[in-house]
Amino acid sequence: MNRVRAASLQYFIRPVESFRQFQAQVEALVETAADYRCNLLVFPEYFTTQLLTLGNTRRPIDEQIRDLAAQRPEYVELMSGLAREHGLYIGGGTIPEVDPDTGKIHNDGYLFSPEGGWGIQGKLHMTRFEREEWNVFARNRLKVFDTALGRMAIAICYDVQFPEIIRAAARAGADILLVPACTDDRRGFLRVRYCAHARAIENQMYVIHSATVGSLPMVPAVSLNFGQAAILTPSDIRFARDGILAEGQPNQESMVFGELDMDNIREVRSSGTVLPLMDSERSHEIAADVQVEAL
Repeated sequence: MNRVRAASLQYFIRPVESFRQFQAQVEALVETAADYRCNLLVFPEYFTTQLLTLGNTRRPIDEQIRDLAAQRPEYVELMSGLAREHGLYIGGGTIPEVDPDTGKIHNDGYLFSPEGGWGIQGKLHMTRFEREEWNVFARNRLKVFDTALGRMAIAICYDVQFPEIIRAAARAGADILLVPACTDDRRGFLRVRYCAHARAIENQMYVIHSATVGSLPMVPAVSLNFGQAAILTPSDIRFARDGILAEGQPNQESMVFGELDMDNIREVRSSGTVLPLMDSERSHEIAADVQVEAL
């Protein structure tokens, strides 16, 4: 497909009184994206923490996270059904998952296809609160998903701050990077946003950043949210002047849209003003032989 209409969410997390209430919010957003004839819709990291408000939020947070993981089947059924019903790809944000072999909790991101199937990308680097308070463990496998829209990769929030991983995905053919994120303040948001834009430039790819907004005051680590969704591009003549195809107003519930021209990605990688992806083939050799000099 040469042109992809994409949507990215500034998803407002709010307390819910039932799974059905959560479902109604998700359904309305997917229906809106479908009304705008989108091929791809991206939800943010940990938007599923809304479901923690169905339980006792005074319990230790690591126990609550395990309760949230128990709702994964209902989440998968919901998102898979909506992708199939509306005929679009859905970057399904993330939900905790218990490894059946080890019993460890992981933060897993999903990509649902229009046929109702799905792929899973685990978060590869844990933030301190995930590791130290939520007892969430990192996954070890980077994946690239071969879809009808092109090849996509997922960098979950903190993962986008590790350029080596995204470079590996780009070398494996990824043209679109999904960055579902959940950040509590402006500094955290900007760490993700600046790195997401850097990855778009250095790998000559589209980057779709989705964010949580709103608050769950009773849930640690998501009691506050600072977010702004964006669709970011390489910095070259064929693209938007600032490398920003679309972005929302910070901290408001909204959805941003943009049309991705995949021919432009192929063209800029082969004959752009600069060729950072191609020219980076030398980087590994250079990095393997660093010379330290005393002055």
